[in-house]
Amino acid sequence: MNRRDSTPPTVRPATSSDLKAVADIYAHYVRHTVATFEETPPTLPDWERRLADLAGRGLPFFVAESSGAVIGFAYAGPWRPKPAYRFAVEDTLYLAPDATGRGVGAALLEALITESTRAGMRQMIAVVADTGSEASLALHRRFGFTAAGHLVEVGHKHGRPVGTLLLQRSLSAGRSE
Repeated sequence: MNRRDSTPPTVRPATSSDLKAVADIYAHYVRHTVATFEETPPTLPDWERRLADLAGRGLPFFVAESSGAVIGFAYAGPWRPKPAYRFAVEDTLYLAPDATGRGVGAALLEALITESTRAGMRQMIAVVADTGSEASLALHRRFGFTAAGHLVEVGHKHGRPVGTLLLQRSLSAGRSE
């Protein structure tokens, strides 16, 4: 995406043909940042399993596309594996490095919130590195996420300790059970 490109991205459900671009975007963050605590980029088969798992759970996985190229992705995954957490999801959102600051993250997060609500989820949780980019915090706050906790030095990556900030947002219209 050219920084001068003002065309809004298209946000759509991810398909298996998008996963190579998704893997490439995420690998950048794995290798060069503390935005994720992964230390080895997931393989294409890992991404295929993740897409299938989320689809099987009825949870959204989106990509943002501009000029035919995937420039970002977002998905809602289970917050925790125990059954009592079944109405809570954690959001994951990453943009190609040259796609930041163009509204792509907002478009993806808005779609993720809408579809997670439609899927019957009641809470969305964001886990953000406390030494990472302020952009992720600002984006989540803009969409109504509030501070829910700070875990100090729970990770160690690139030779330094890293904590996480937890943010949470209630989703309306969650299903009852």
